Amino acid sequence: MELVNPGIGLIFWMALSFGLLLFILGKFVWPPVMRALHEREKNIELALHEADKAREEMKQLLFTNEIMMLEAKDERDKLIGEARVIKESLIEEARLKAGEEANRMIENARERIHFEKMAAITELKNQIANLSIEIAEKVIRRELSDPVRQEEIVRNSLNEINLN
Repeated sequence: MELVNPGIGLIFWMALSFGLLLFILGKFVWPPVMRALHEREKNIELALHEADKAREEMKQLLFTNEIMMLEAKDERDKLIGEARVIKESLIEEARLKAGEEANRMIENARERIHFEKMAAITELKNQIANLSIEIAEKVIRRELSDPVRQEEIVRNSLNEINLN
C-alpha cells in the first residue's frame, strides 16, 4: 500500500532520481537530440525548397520546351515551303530544258531531212543525167550508124561553127 499512499522518503528519492535523470538527460541526451532534430528540420526545409525549385525549373523547362516545339514547327513549315518552291523551280527548269531539247531535236531532224532531201534530189538529178546521156548515146549511135547521115551532121556542125 505504500505505492498508493507514498511516504515522504519515497517521494524524496523519486524526486531526486527524477531530477538526476532530468539532469543527465538535459546534459548529455537533449542537446544531441535537439541538434539532430534541428538538422533534420533544416534538411526537410532544404528538401522542400529544392523540390519547389525543381518544380519551378520543370515549369520553366516545359515552357521552354513548348517554345522550342513551336519554333521547330515553324522552322519545319518554312523548310517545307522552301523545298516546295525549289521543287517547283526544278520542275519548271526541267520542263524548259526538255522543251529546248525537243526544239533542238526537231531542228536537227529538219536539217537532216533537208540534207537527205537535197541528197535525194542530187541523186535523182544524177540518175536523170545518166539516163539522158544513155538515151543521147543511143540516139547518136542510131543517127551515126548511117555514113550519109554522119557526113550531114559534120557539115551542119561546121556551118554552125563558121557562123559563130
